[in-house]
Amino acid sequence: MSRVAVVTGGMGGLGEAICMKLAKMDYQVVTTYSPGNKKYTQWLGEMQQQGFDFKAVPVDVADYDSCKKAIEKITKDVGPVDVLVNNAGITRDTTFKKMEKESWDAVMKTNLDSVFNMTKPVIDGMAERGWGRVINVSSVNGQKGAFGQTNYSAAKAGMHGFTKAAALEYARKGVTVNTISPGYIGTKMVMAIPKEVLDSKIIPQIPIGRLGKPEEVAGLVAYLCSEEAAFVTGANIAINGGQHMQ
Repeated sequence: MSRVAVVTGGMGGLGEAICMKLAKMDYQVVTTYSPGNKKYTQWLGEMQQQGFDFKAVPVDVADYDSCKKAIEKITKDVGPVDVLVNNAGITRDTTFKKMEKESWDAVMKTNLDSVFNMTKPVIDGMAERGWGRVINVSSVNGQKGAFGQTNYSAAKAGMHGFTKAAALEYARKGVTVNTISPGYIGTKMVMAIPKEVLDSKIIPQIPIGRLGKPEEVAGLVAYLCSEEAAFVTGANIAINGGQHMQ
């Protein structure tokens, strides 16, 4: 019987690549989508044409009750969750001087509170079964900071604090908890940045000299989900082309 993997924000560029990679590893993949997203059926259809039988459930990752109900539905319809990839995230970029409380709250709720909201309903079940993987998708900007992203950088840094503490609590239960911190990846969101900005400001900061590929990040997630990664927990693995090293 296939293990069940849940990927939040799985219909985005990075999330989609993660879903596809885990499906190829024989996971039964379930993605979440925002309740107002009317395009989920189109996405599921496109994936079906490529041979991927994904499931999808609506959930507001910023709301605990919504997450709890979604996990209950997944457990009932698909099975207990073995892998959770906390990938959902938003940006509300502006300088701290101009930042409104609303922009701070929105990013913290979606990017950080969501990690608690989604992990809480699944991790004890993983521990009881003696196997589980939680992967939190942070960002290079959570490691080094970024101009105009005090909210985003704080939330993404907070994700790794959660990772380290949860990893300690569940290490002896067969459950690993890890963070990955991608740099600039060639998703639709990044590719929407004007080409002159990419070419003159962003890519020159990356020693490898190019954007990362979503498939490369998905490969790292796949490794952390594997049996071979059972000794890796509490880690923050950078995947940024050398842009930031610790």
